[in-house]
Amino acid sequence: MNDITPFTSRDWDSQPNYIDSGYKSTTLRGPTQPLVKIPTTLTEVTGPVFTPARATDLDADLTRNGRVNGEPLGERIIVTGRVLDEMGRPVRNSLVEVWQANSTGRYVHKVDQHDAPLDPNFYGAGRCATDENGVYRFKTIKPGAYPWGNHFNAWRPNHIHFSLFGAGIASRLVTQMYFPGDPLIPLDPIAQATPGEPLERLISKFSLDVTEEGYALGYVFDIVLRGPNATPMED
Repeated sequence: MNDITPFTSRDWDSQPNYIDSGYKSTTLRGPTQPLVKIPTTLTEVTGPVFTPARATDLDADLTRNGRVNGEPLGERIIVTGRVLDEMGRPVRNSLVEVWQANSTGRYVHKVDQHDAPLDPNFYGAGRCATDENGVYRFKTIKPGAYPWGNHFNAWRPNHIHFSLFGAGIASRLVTQMYFPGDPLIPLDPIAQATPGEPLERLISKFSLDVTEEGYALGYVFDIVLRGPNATPMED
């Protein structure tokens, strides 16, 4: 892991507000009192520590880890990128976890009652550890859009959720990745809760270099865990 150093402050102006009028459920769960600042101690700047053995190749391949009797349905994609700290240094052995809807826009979860089919060969979750250069890599199926009831005819853009652990608990990040050119992004209150330029940090980039011929399109999504260039957190 990286050397133990104090974390730089987050750029809160680039982060979504805890309460956003367009995203209705935030009015119920967002804090209404001033936040309490917790001083940085050794507990916040160290651990948890992970090793590559915490995740296998199968864990990182969502096209295989949920198979029962065949291939999952949908467009195969590869998602990769670098995980960096606030100083631009690679974060090694960071545990990266993802979860997502299937190609029809439905999660494997009892709360999700969207009228779309489940895929018996797609579990929709995976994890991997970053390498010495801070690189992670997943194979998966491109998630579908789905209705979410926030307002009339509301649909979430195609997206993948990410959870990351950095060099310390203060760099914990939960966020989501969007796809370039998605027409739903400008209409989505969750995406639009991230102001201005920082929203671009949540949109992956198509990469022909990552694309595997005859198999899957490739996307690059770099993640900065903290500091002024941090990837915005999930609202």
